[in-house]
Amino acid sequence: MSDLIEGLWRLLQAQSSEPLVVNLGNPEEVTMRDLAREILEMTGSHSRITYLPLPQDDPKLRQPDISKAEQLLGWKPIVSRAQGLRKVLGYFQEAIRR
Repeated sequence: MSDLIEGLWRLLQAQSSEPLVVNLGNPEEVTMRDLAREILEMTGSHSRITYLPLPQDDPKLRQPDISKAEQLLGWKPIVSRAQGLRKVLGYFQEAIRR
């Protein structure tokens, strides 16, 4: 079962009077540049990374706070970003082949 599905299942089963706005992201911080490079490497693409001005409201920190998910749901991700990207890549490669 994927991390997100497990987190959503636990959220649906939660018996809490606290508002359940819960982040189910991966708390490993990564820059968009590093993520793009990782995807290029994984796909073998020779695409170039293009840098554009950031939107004014662009988040400076890309590290989700999952403390509520850990406390209320006993949840944290176990699939690494690289594993997740490989699964997504495989899915889309198969979809394109069809």
